[in-house]
Amino acid sequence: MQFSNFFATGGIVAYPLLIFSLIALGLTIERLIFWTRVVRRQKQIMRGVLSLYASEPNGAIAKLKNTAYLPMSRIFLEAIMLDRPKPDEFRLALESAAQAEIPILKRFNTMFETIINVAPLLGLLGTIIGLIKTFAALDLGAEGGIDIPLVTSGISEALVSTVMGLVVAIFTLLFASLFRSFYRRQMALIQEYSGQLELTYRRQYYQQQPQEEYATV
Repeated sequence: MQFSNFFATGGIVAYPLLIFSLIALGLTIERLIFWTRVVRRQKQIMRGVLSLYASEPNGAIAKLKNTAYLPMSRIFLEAIMLDRPKPDEFRLALESAAQAEIPILKRFNTMFETIINVAPLLGLLGTIIGLIKTFAALDLGAEGGIDIPLVTSGISEALVSTVMGLVVAIFTLLFASLFRSFYRRQMALIQEYSGQLELTYRRQYYQQQPQEEYATV
């Protein structure tokens, strides 16, 4: 069966399912591009920033600004750019910046969940509509007998709409699960690298304190 015929056979529910499939495809491409950039470069960049920050903070800041498209770079900048914060203030800035990045990391999750839940229901609706047409054609008491083309059309609509709904839902579910795994991994890395940055800052902060106290005497 050609695609055009397959789509036409799906009946009225094929139109919203087509819209859902296009939306899911577009959002999936956007998320794949986003996570590919993050996963491919972030580890190497953050390790370089952490090692550089201990000896040359200005160089680390410049590197973070050049990679501000990464969520972790934006988180680090929020804390590092503060003017001589106390360690607790530094940690609070990291935590606040991390919370602000969560909506970006979980972007489109609600839309994915909506498509996953609604697409099978639309397929089921198409199945019911197709069965209603089929039973309407099985008017055995009528003078003309059974309307074979209408029966075939109803059965085809019932089956095709079910298949379309399941295909859209399964496709969206697979990629939504992949993006959720990226999100969980990203949050774990944010905690790990933020802890390392905070530890480095605390060491520098307490090393400078005795010198400042001695200078004021």
